[in-house]
This record gives sequence, structure tokens and C-alpha cells, in this order.
Amino acid sequence: MKNTILFALLAFNIAVCAQPCKEIIGYYPNWQWYDRSKLVNPTSINYNKYSIINYCFFKPETNGTITNTDSWADENLLQGQINWSTTPVSYYPNTSIIERAHNAGTKVMVSIGGWTLSDNFPSIAASSTKRTTFASECNRLIRFYNFDGIDIDWEYPGFVEHSGTTADKQNFTLLMQEIKDSLTALGNARGKTYLLSSCFSADPAKAQDIEWQNIVPILDMINVMSYDFFGAFDCIANHNSPLFAPTSGNPNFNLDACFKMLTQNYNVPSNKINLGVAFYGRSQMGASALHQTTNCTANTSLFAVDEGTPLYYNTLANISQFDSYWDSNAQVPYLLGKTGTAAQGTFVSYDNTVSIGLKAQYVKDNNARGVIIWEITGDYIESGAGTGIVQSTPLVDTLNQVFCSSSVGINQSNKETTFSIFPNPSNDKITVRSNDSYSSYYTINTILGKEIANGKVDSEECRIDISDLSAGVYFLNLLHNNKWESLKLIRQ
Repeated sequence: MKNTILFALLAFNIAVCAQPCKEIIGYYPNWQWYDRSKLVNPTSINYNKYSIINYCFFKPETNGTITNTDSWADENLLQGQINWSTTPVSYYPNTSIIERAHNAGTKVMVSIGGWTLSDNFPSIAASSTKRTTFASECNRLIRFYNFDGIDIDWEYPGFVEHSGTTADKQNFTLLMQEIKDSLTALGNARGKTYLLSSCFSADPAKAQDIEWQNIVPILDMINVMSYDFFGAFDCIANHNSPLFAPTSGNPNFNLDACFKMLTQNYNVPSNKINLGVAFYGRSQMGASALHQTTNCTANTSLFAVDEGTPLYYNTLANISQFDSYWDSNAQVPYLLGKTGTAAQGTFVSYDNTVSIGLKAQYVKDNNARGVIIWEITGDYIESGAGTGIVQSTPLVDTLNQVFCSSSVGINQSNKETTFSIFPNPSNDKITVRSNDSYSSYYTINTILGKEIANGKVDSEECRIDISDLSAGVYFLNLLHNNKWESLKLIRQ
């Protein structure tokens, strides 16, 4: 292969991302330990694919203390497999998320709060005594479990439904400063640096309840939840996590608008921002087209295990009951249920390897720090239902491939090529059209350079069947005048 781009990719593939080339923060919810017979557990997680694991959630109590939400799961996951033969009981070495992550060079932070556990934040933040208690509790968790930092998931300052008040705007800053000071003191005493991050809504209305100029210097990372933009709660078939604005719906509800809001309106440095990517989708009933009015309910029958909000693996398991589509405006896929199946009348918005790759490229192109993933278990694909064997993690692999590749970008093409591809993206057949008539050869390679198809081009227009390819980003390479030319190819 003479294509220098592909040679570079092949060389890079020798050591694919011992650690991600940008921040990849994967949230691991403790309740998902039980899912699929504990498929995603401390042993099966591939830590090299993440820079940080955010373990969630711990609960803020009314007096400022912090408690477990599942003591059994937390003990097994954070301390290790229990050795009942000793008195007191001990833990088998290298069986906890903490140990195994650290052995792989991956940090583990504890996330406190979440959607259902944010009601107590306003009263804690409003009291100097409770703020001090809370900060001390953060240090206690770090000392006890050996966490590498604290992630605060207060949803959201000023949010009335979660006991929020107008005073939260200033009090949030005070709470974060108290935590930061406490972490700094602990780190100085131990000769370590502990990280502090917080999750934020992508909603412009909620962004107004943050003192951004004061908050940015306090936090190491700004984690933005650029998902949950649309769903059954809107009663309109629209995208959960669009990259760009769809043709219908609030034009501010997309990743691009959110990033620009933070960087342009609030002067948040791009290199502190981790943008949210969704390893789950959202279903709605009563829709046979995008942007159609729905009956405001999710399909909790077909996606019962996920209560109508299917993780990626569950979407894949049922995808044969849907027709697949691509929204070229929002740059995300969606599904519409086939007539006569259990999916009939169901709209599903989700992300696949193509849309995740495009979001990763956006992060690179805009010098963002990286991404947060909600949540990692959805990406663990079994070799077969119930086998208990993890076959692949295609979404996080795509993030690593894009972040760590110095090749032609996902949103770019080589200049001065003598051929074009259409349609692109495609899910069936493509036409390769050359600018002049000649006999040549083509190859299709993965983004890391592995050749997976080849053939002969003997006319100005050549039809190539790509229906056997998995969804993802590839390079189509054409030999012309003894030189290889390359264009990106998207299989949706």
C-alpha cells in the first residue's frame, strides 16, 4: 500500500491508544452492575479506552454528609470481590474498578448527585456549615476509596423542581470553591493533585443560573450534558442528541449550539469543555416520520429493560424491526418501526458509530478537551445474547480512533482527488465516479488502515456494494497514475 496516510494509520495501530488522545470520561452507574448478569464489571471493563471513569452516584444528604446509594454494589465494585474466609472480611486484590483502572493508568472520580438525588444541594450550598461538611465528606470518600477526584452532578442550580432557588447561582460557586480548597489541602498533604469537575445542562436558560466567570477558574473540567434535548416529554419525534440543529425544534438544542454558547457567550475556554455523547437512545410511540407529533409515551414494551430509553446494545438487538434513516441536517441517525412488527409506530433517536465519529471530529476541530459518555455499559456488545462474553465496544472505539488518528478528518476529504463518491453517507451501494476514463483498482480501509475490501474500477462510474460493512467511517482509496488517492466513506 503506497498511500502514506494509510501507512501512518497502520503504524499507529501498533499501539492503539494506550490512553485516549483526548479526555474520554465514561460514566459507570452502580446499578448497571446487575444488568445482563453483571456483564460490565471490574474485570470486563476495558480501562485503556477511557481516561477517566466517573463512578456514580453517591447521595448528598440534608446535613451535608454523603452516603452510598447501593452499599452492596459499591463495596464489590469499589473495594473488590469479598473474601469471606478472613476475619474481618478482606478483598481479593485487583478485583475493584479502582485498582484495575489505576493499573491501566486510568483515573476514577466519584460523581455525587444526579437527576434523582439533587434536591438537597440547594440547602447544602446555602449553609456555610453544610458546605464545610460536604467538602470534608468529599475528602473522606477520596481517602477511603482512593478516588482521583470529585464530580458534582447538581441538576440544576436554580431548578425549582429540585428545590432550587435564585440564591443557588451564587451558592453554587461558594460550594465549588469550598470543595476545591479542601481537595487542594488534601492533595498538598499527600503530594497529589485531585480533580474537580461538574456537570452542566446544555439548556441556555439553565446556563444563566451559573456564575461562569467565577466557576471556570475553580473547575478542572466543565462537563456538558449535550443530550436529552428531545424525547417523549416533547411529544414530537426529534433527536435525543443532535450534533447540529434539526430542521424543526428549538435551534439551541444541539451540541454545536451548546458549545458556541459556552465559548462565545460565556467565554468558557474550549480546552476545559467535555461535550456529552449518548450511548443510549430515546423511543417515542405514535410516529411514522421525523418531526411528527407523537402520543407522548416511550415504547416500554419493546424496550422494557431500559424503560423505553434503550441503551445502544438494546437498539442493535431490535434494529431489524426498524427502517434506518440519516438526518443530514442534525447529523444523527434515527429509526422508524416496520409495519407488522412490535416496533410499528415507534420512532427511535440514537447514536451510532457514524454520528459518534462526527461528534469526536467536532471535538478535535474545535479544540474541546474531550467527551463525557452517558453511559459506558450501553456500548458493551455481547458475542451472543446471554453469552456473558464482551465481543466489542464500537462507540468508544470510534472515539479513540478519531481522537488518536492524525489522518484525514471525519469532516474532511483529501484535496485534488480525481474521483468522487455518492451517495455518501450510504447504507447500500455507492457509485465511484472518476474525472477521466481509466482502468484502476480500489480498496476500502478502516480508519485505522485495515483493508477490508478491494476491486477493479474499469469505467468512469463504478458501482460498489457496501451493504456488508458495519456502520462507521472508512477510507475508499483509488489508484491513479501509480499514486493512491483517498476519500472518506461513511456507511450509515
